[in-house]
Amino acid sequence: MSSTHRFRALSLTALVAASLLAGTAMAQAAEKITIMVGGFEKQIYLPAKLAEGLGYFKEEGIDVELLNEAAGVDAENQLLAGAVQGVVGFYDHCVDLQAKGKFVESVVQFSQAPGEVELVSAKNPEIKSFADLKGKSLGVTGLGSSTNFLTLYMASKAGLKAGEITTIPVGAGGTFIAAMQQGQIQAGMTTEPTISRMVKTGEASVLVDLRTLDQTRAALGGPYPAASLYMEKAWVDAHKEEVQKLANAFVKTLAFINSHSAAEIAEKMPKDFYVGDKEGYIKALDAGKGMFTPDGVMPEDGPKTVLAVLSEFSKNVKGKQIDLSKTYTTEFVKAAKTN
Repeated sequence: MSSTHRFRALSLTALVAASLLAGTAMAQAAEKITIMVGGFEKQIYLPAKLAEGLGYFKEEGIDVELLNEAAGVDAENQLLAGAVQGVVGFYDHCVDLQAKGKFVESVVQFSQAPGEVELVSAKNPEIKSFADLKGKSLGVTGLGSSTNFLTLYMASKAGLKAGEITTIPVGAGGTFIAAMQQGQIQAGMTTEPTISRMVKTGEASVLVDLRTLDQTRAALGGPYPAASLYMEKAWVDAHKEEVQKLANAFVKTLAFINSHSAAEIAEKMPKDFYVGDKEGYIKALDAGKGMFTPDGVMPEDGPKTVLAVLSEFSKNVKGKQIDLSKTYTTEFVKAAKTN
């Protein structure tokens, strides 16, 4: 072969290799997935940051960016706007959105209980039950949020009529605490680690506890699938490979939670999540980690409990026919590779 032919052959080989590398880079870029989390620091959404901390996204070969949004209802809006591909938030958004003609589904179900608690300010010792909240202002993360619907549902079960309580959006964490300290709210629904922070200082006590499956059954009549990874069905159908990799990462994360102590899990979390009280963070996680599913599968009859709550208090859902089978899928978690 002449030197000219050899040069041309080498050039062609280099060109093919460059094309293959470019194609690979494009494929990798296509797998960049942005997920909005409805509050990084909330223990109910712990699997998101834990999966990242354990390196499970990288193991699956996907580039996942986690963004923080304090209220789940706002995270939902980001998904519908196309700003993110997925949301770590409450499953009930999937039901609520179907009533608006939008099909969103839970692809990994993180929890089978809300992980929420109704706290009562120590300034209101007369409040001993939900019925005593008549005429009071109650904090929720946002109007139209999961905490809002759950609060209204439990008030109704306690015999309170519409308008006898006022729900006020106060967010979570520091803003929730400030609202209670300043008397803006007399009670409110929130999650860990906010619960433990306020109980430890004596500023609040627990009125209704929804952190375990048994307590949730007693309060709501059944399991209440809450924290999940939900995505638009059209995106899921068009990106099954990426969704499967996400499911693999999250199912491994749930298995890690199920097989490790709260202290071991806490070590994998960002240290600022402890809010200066690592011991309290671990104690709260130890008490509440039973809320998480062991495998990401939707709990049986859970969607019916959610629909019962929303049918009473969501203007979108009330009176609508909802096909619950289209609000979640177990296709990916049941096919997940766990090792």
